[in-house]
Amino acid sequence: MNGRLNLLLEAGLAVLMIAALFAVFVYVPTEREMGIVQRIFYFHVSSAIAAFLGYAIVFVASIQYLRTRRENWDSLALAAAELGVVFSLIVLISGPIWAKPIWGVYWRWEPRLTSMLIAFTIYVAYLIVRSYTTGSPDRTRRFAAVLGIVAFVNVPMVYYSVNLWSAEQQLHPREVVLAPAMVHTRYVAFTAIIALFCYLVKRRYELEKLARQIERLDADLAPD
Repeated sequence: MNGRLNLLLEAGLAVLMIAALFAVFVYVPTEREMGIVQRIFYFHVSSAIAAFLGYAIVFVASIQYLRTRRENWDSLALAAAELGVVFSLIVLISGPIWAKPIWGVYWRWEPRLTSMLIAFTIYVAYLIVRSYTTGSPDRTRRFAAVLGIVAFVNVPMVYYSVNLWSAEQQLHPREVVLAPAMVHTRYVAFTAIIALFCYLVKRRYELEKLARQIERLDADLAPD
């Protein structure tokens, strides 16, 4: 049953991704000022939202783990953190590719870029903490859960950074006006990327649960 469900999800995801690629590279017109590089926008912004969603899941799952001590919540936090870092990396790579022909530089230490890099670094540190195996596993999970809660404080800072600092300090516009075709494409790309993110979190969560079951079996079968 689970295998059939995964096949259905994968088929639906494939349709969404094809629709997104068609919308981005065929349907939507080329932006007059930025040119073809503007098409990165649809994947760049959607990946940022996927990363924020991942970090929000880490935040909620970490609270739930500290409250219930159930391993499922801890597994979900780990899966969401890993995918959040992956999509943050996509943002940090696609951003400079977009920035070079538009701003003339690959990187500027402006508020949104800097706060996104800080968020990425914090959650990489979270994953490093998760990989620490010496000592009590429960203690490591509790410490990681606390870090997962505290780390989320920076996420709203990334989103609202264009409003928290003056316009002279940043390159990102406070408001982007899009033509109707661009709005449609943005929503199609957003739906596809978020669907991909959710599917990958689901599979990573299932993999983590299997890994923990194997660890328990190894412990039970190990000679005294």
